[in-house]
Amino acid sequence: MSQKYAVIQGATCKCEFGDFPDKLKVLSHKKYYANDPDGADKLIATTMELGGATFEKNTFGQCKLQPTGSSFKPCQIVVSKWDKFYKDVELGNGGQVLLEDSRATCPIAGSPCISILKHGQSMAGSSSSASESNKEVQRQLNPLVDVNILENEESHIEEVIVS
Repeated sequence: MSQKYAVIQGATCKCEFGDFPDKLKVLSHKKYYANDPDGADKLIATTMELGGATFEKNTFGQCKLQPTGSSFKPCQIVVSKWDKFYKDVELGNGGQVLLEDSRATCPIAGSPCISILKHGQSMAGSSSSASESNKEVQRQLNPLVDVNILENEESHIEEVIVS
């Protein structure tokens, strides 16, 4: 089985019957975070993100399943259930962790029509990331930066801090 990312607050989702994406809000808890040492931004999304206030704008635009003559009714997101979540862990709020391939069901569609475009997590760079990087690739990507000089400066800074 391939590795999948957990979905966090701010993940971008879309409905196959809507016009544009919206960002997920985690309202079911204020306790569980992913890759967030400060515990401030990256709440883990769970299967308990249900109802009508689970998204920032709470709309995907016009709902193609609700025609009104020459147009369509505006979408009002209501999530009734989630599918394809991580079943091996249940958090304290009673929910399971949503994954990047999780899908939500809307009562209008009656099927899982809401998917996740971006899980919301991003890679943060660190000094270990730089030291483990391929020097030749770095030289090609950043031709104006001499990685060897940066490494020497970093080791000097570490020596000063330790001394």
